[in-house]
Amino acid sequence: MRAEEIPCTMSFMAERVMFVQVKTGHNTDKGPAWISRVRFNRSWKTAYWHGKTLRRWPGMFDANFYDVETQEEYWLSGPHRDQADTRYSNIRPEIDDDVREVYAAFLRGAPMPGRERG
Repeated sequence: MRAEEIPCTMSFMAERVMFVQVKTGHNTDKGPAWISRVRFNRSWKTAYWHGKTLRRWPGMFDANFYDVETQEEYWLSGPHRDQADTRYSNIRPEIDDDVREVYAAFLRGAPMPGRERG
Protein backbone atom coordinates (compact mmCIF):
# COMPACT_ATOMS: atom_id res chain seq x y z
CA MET A 1 0.00 0.00 0.00
CA ARG A 2 1.45 3.35 -0.99
CA ALA A 3 1.70 6.02 1.69
CA GLU A 4 -0.64 8.25 -0.33
CA GLU A 5 -3.27 5.48 -0.27
CA ILE A 6 -3.31 4.88 3.48
CA PRO A 7 -6.92 4.69 4.69
CA CYS A 8 -8.29 7.54 6.77
CA THR A 9 -8.71 5.14 9.70
CA MET A 10 -4.95 5.30 10.13
CA SER A 11 -5.03 8.99 10.91
CA PHE A 12 -1.96 9.03 13.15
CA MET A 13 1.11 9.14 10.99
CA ALA A 14 4.37 10.40 12.38
CA GLU A 15 6.66 11.80 9.72
CA ARG A 16 10.40 11.95 10.06
CA VAL A 17 13.28 12.81 7.80
CA MET A 18 15.34 9.64 7.84
CA PHE A 19 18.44 8.01 6.42
CA VAL A 20 17.29 4.97 4.38
CA GLN A 21 19.67 2.39 2.89
CA VAL A 22 19.04 -0.79 0.90
CA LYS A 23 20.92 -3.72 2.46
CA THR A 24 19.78 -6.68 0.36
CA GLY A 25 22.21 -7.61 -2.42
CA HIS A 26 24.96 -5.20 -1.39
CA ASN A 27 28.11 -5.57 0.64
CA THR A 28 28.01 -4.04 4.11
CA ASP A 29 26.97 -0.39 3.87
CA LYS A 30 27.45 -0.27 0.07
CA GLY A 31 23.77 -0.16 -0.96
CA PRO A 32 22.07 2.94 -2.36
CA ALA A 33 20.91 5.40 0.28
CA TRP A 34 18.55 8.35 0.62
CA ILE A 35 17.66 11.14 2.99
CA SER A 36 13.87 10.98 2.72
CA ARG A 37 10.58 11.69 4.40
CA VAL A 38 9.27 8.50 6.01
CA ARG A 39 5.85 8.02 7.59
CA PHE A 40 5.34 5.66 10.52
CA ASN A 41 2.22 4.09 11.96
CA ARG A 42 1.26 4.58 15.60
CA SER A 43 3.41 1.70 16.87
CA TRP A 44 6.43 2.75 14.76
CA LYS A 45 6.62 -0.84 13.47
CA THR A 46 5.52 0.00 9.93
CA ALA A 47 7.14 2.64 7.74
CA TYR A 48 5.87 4.01 4.43
CA TRP A 49 8.58 5.24 2.09
CA HIS A 50 8.76 5.81 -1.67
CA GLY A 51 5.57 3.79 -2.20
CA LYS A 52 6.87 0.85 -0.17
CA THR A 53 5.56 -0.61 3.05
CA LEU A 54 8.44 -1.51 5.35
CA ARG A 55 7.98 -3.56 8.51
CA ARG A 56 10.30 -3.49 11.51
CA TRP A 57 11.77 -6.88 12.31
CA PRO A 58 14.28 -7.46 15.11
CA GLY A 59 17.07 -9.93 14.64
CA MET A 60 18.08 -9.18 11.05
CA PHE A 61 21.84 -9.14 10.63
CA ASP A 62 22.42 -5.69 9.13
CA ALA A 63 18.91 -4.26 8.74
CA ASN A 64 16.01 -3.14 10.87
CA PHE A 65 13.13 -3.09 8.33
CA TYR A 66 12.09 -5.23 5.37
CA ASP A 67 9.81 -4.58 2.39
CA VAL A 68 6.61 -6.60 2.90
CA GLU A 69 6.29 -7.22 -0.87
CA THR A 70 9.85 -7.94 -2.00
CA GLN A 71 11.48 -9.00 1.32
CA GLU A 72 14.35 -6.58 0.60
CA GLU A 73 16.07 -5.45 3.78
CA TYR A 74 16.63 -1.79 4.73
CA TRP A 75 18.33 0.25 7.39
CA LEU A 76 16.35 3.26 8.63
CA SER A 77 17.76 5.73 11.13
CA GLY A 78 17.81 9.39 11.88
CA PRO A 79 20.42 11.23 9.80
CA HIS A 80 23.69 12.19 11.44
CA ARG A 81 24.71 15.83 11.46
CA ASP A 82 28.30 14.81 10.59
CA GLN A 83 26.90 12.91 7.55
CA ALA A 84 28.53 9.68 8.77
CA ASP A 85 25.31 7.69 8.34
CA THR A 86 27.01 4.47 7.28
CA ARG A 87 29.38 2.56 9.51
CA TYR A 88 31.79 1.03 7.02
CA SER A 89 31.64 3.09 3.84
CA ASN A 90 31.58 6.64 2.61
CA ILE A 91 28.39 6.28 0.55
CA ARG A 92 26.63 9.63 0.29
CA PRO A 93 22.84 9.43 0.22
CA GLU A 94 20.65 10.95 -2.45
CA ILE A 95 18.62 13.74 -0.87
CA ASP A 96 14.95 13.83 -1.87
CA ASP A 97 13.84 17.24 -3.16
CA ASP A 98 11.02 17.58 -0.62
CA VAL A 99 13.46 17.38 2.33
CA ARG A 100 16.46 19.19 0.85
CA GLU A 101 15.88 22.48 2.73
CA VAL A 102 15.03 20.80 6.05
CA TYR A 103 18.11 18.58 5.80
CA ALA A 104 20.38 21.53 4.91
CA ALA A 105 19.06 23.43 7.95
CA PHE A 106 19.70 20.33 10.10
CA LEU A 107 23.31 20.17 8.89
CA ARG A 108 23.70 23.84 9.90
CA GLY A 109 22.47 23.06 13.43
CA ALA A 110 18.66 23.30 13.35
CA PRO A 111 16.63 20.49 14.94
CA MET A 112 14.85 18.01 12.70
CA PRO A 113 11.08 18.55 12.56
CA GLY A 114 9.47 16.19 15.06
CA ARG A 115 12.76 15.85 16.95
CA GLU A 116 12.95 19.29 18.55
CA ARG A 117 13.29 17.78 22.03
CA GLY A 118 15.82 15.10 21.13
